[in-house]
Amino acid sequence: MSNKLVAPATSPDVRAATRRPDGPMSKSIHNFLRSLQQRNASPNTILAYTKDLTSFVTYIGEVKPSGVDHVRIRGYLSDLYDKGLGKTSVARHLAAVRSFYKWMAREGMVKQNPASLVSTPKLPKKLPRVPTMEEINTVLDADMPENAAFPERDAVILELLYGCGLRNSELIGINLDNIHWSNEAILVRGKGKKERIVPLGETAAEAIREYLPKRQELLKSKKKTNPALLLNLRGTRLTTRSVGRIVKQIAIARGLPADIHPHTLRHAFGTHMLEEGADLRAIQELLGHERLSTTQRYTQLSMKHVVSVYDATHPRAK
Repeated sequence: MSNKLVAPATSPDVRAATRRPDGPMSKSIHNFLRSLQQRNASPNTILAYTKDLTSFVTYIGEVKPSGVDHVRIRGYLSDLYDKGLGKTSVARHLAAVRSFYKWMAREGMVKQNPASLVSTPKLPKKLPRVPTMEEINTVLDADMPENAAFPERDAVILELLYGCGLRNSELIGINLDNIHWSNEAILVRGKGKKERIVPLGETAAEAIREYLPKRQELLKSKKKTNPALLLNLRGTRLTTRSVGRIVKQIAIARGLPADIHPHTLRHAFGTHMLEEGADLRAIQELLGHERLSTTQRYTQLSMKHVVSVYDATHPRAK
């Protein structure tokens, strides 16, 4: 009997990673995933929960969810460690189990959340490295690398990630009709399908205008139509994986570290705005953060930069 689950999302990736639920645990998890979909959780979120909870039910077995206590959940975490998973991955698995039992407690299916009695593995507080303004400008102002497959499009990717502070998923979701040229703004659909308007800067707008004729030529050669702004060479919507590869390729070609990814540019957007005196609430609105506490991380990033500059330049710091 299979312990694989079926997530109710329509994403091909989700369907490929799952199967029909069989026993009481799998059925409960299936209903939990359906509730996530009804709350407009992203396909990536549902896929992540599906994979982690599939791992959980494989270890626990097809038992009634109410029959699982915190001791068995600790045993599950130990099993993950034995399989070579690191603290970050184990913490993610525990978070999935907690969310699942929290939902069941709210629905009256269990009396309490046993996962709440299990401590989260202590993770090192590591802030992501943010490129300096000079480093970002070096990348944006230079010509695209010679091996760039679609340089006009790649320039748009960089300008929108950094110039608008977009998430990777938000970037690839932009359609042509989301660009409001008269208002110099873009309609962005963020997490939970929440919409927000972000300003379209002059350099980003210029990059898009240079790209659009090339985009049209591509579609004409493929005899296709597509509402998406960013296309691959087949004339279909670009994927988040492709964006990540493009950003890393260009960054490395310009001498930046290999750990640069699309979210790095989003971090740089928030950090650099804060360093230049932008209000934290305004940054929160532009980034589409639900909680101000999420935006406040950029205060830490900014202070880290300030301290490093002080240590390197002030005569009394040496």
